[in-house]
Amino acid sequence: MSVKIGISLIAWQNDDLPDLTAAFTTEQAMEDAARIGYAGVERGRRMPADTDGLRAYLDRYGVALCGGWCSGSLMTATLEDEKAAVRRQVEQFVALDAPCVVYAECSNTVQGDLSTPVNARPKLSRDEVQAYAARLSELAKWMADKSMTLAYHHHMGSMIEDQDDIDWLMEGSAPEVTLLYDTGHLHFGGGDVLGTLDKWGDRVRHVHFKDVRAPVARAVRAGNRSFLDGVRDGVFTVPGDPEGCIDFQAVTDKLKRIGYAGWIVVEAEQDPAKAPPFAYSKMGYDHIVEICGRSGLAIDN
Repeated sequence: MSVKIGISLIAWQNDDLPDLTAAFTTEQAMEDAARIGYAGVERGRRMPADTDGLRAYLDRYGVALCGGWCSGSLMTATLEDEKAAVRRQVEQFVALDAPCVVYAECSNTVQGDLSTPVNARPKLSRDEVQAYAARLSELAKWMADKSMTLAYHHHMGSMIEDQDDIDWLMEGSAPEVTLLYDTGHLHFGGGDVLGTLDKWGDRVRHVHFKDVRAPVARAVRAGNRSFLDGVRDGVFTVPGDPEGCIDFQAVTDKLKRIGYAGWIVVEAEQDPAKAPPFAYSKMGYDHIVEICGRSGLAIDN
């Protein structure tokens, strides 16, 4: 049993707040990630779109494709239309041996809207979430038939944000719907970081390590501010940052106990003027290596 350590390039290339990272290129991000020691990167919008081009791009820097975001619209689209919308990404990820498609419902999310408070995100009833989960199960089964895993990303500002949402989605879905376990979004959303692993560890197929600056998170909630306001203000940071509040040693210990074997991906969007991407990404990498060593969780890099 072992894990691989990957990274999302969002610290260098923020697609939601491009002005924040305008001074950085994807090429610089790839060079930095490889130099730090990351074995993989999640796909970004500024990478080559075609499969052969993306394969050559990854090979140039000696990294694997360890997943990538997929903006879902299953709440508003038919199942067949959603299959058509994601088919190209699924086929590409299979061809490049990616572990999963990181899927999140975005037809009704407020996560990218600077003018809407994160507190105003869509909140569905249990019945509504479970009806969605049944349809999501069909999409996940279709992906599984194509040898690809759907890992659902609970996300701030979306309809699957808090503990109830996650529990209802998992309860109402087939095993083919797996969970992307994101420590930062779980904590910010008011969920139980360790309890979620206790309850749904057997469904976790992908992990994001993201820390939270708790005072910033509280200020966003209290001030009725948007998710992106929180990002600008530094709500997220990397594992190992003393300003963070999540006990990643405890999380890693539990990943070891439940037999997790997959990718641990650092994902922490910040203002690079305040948190230089190379330095902070190295901090995250070094911390994960350290705590995996303490947990006896082998790293396959």
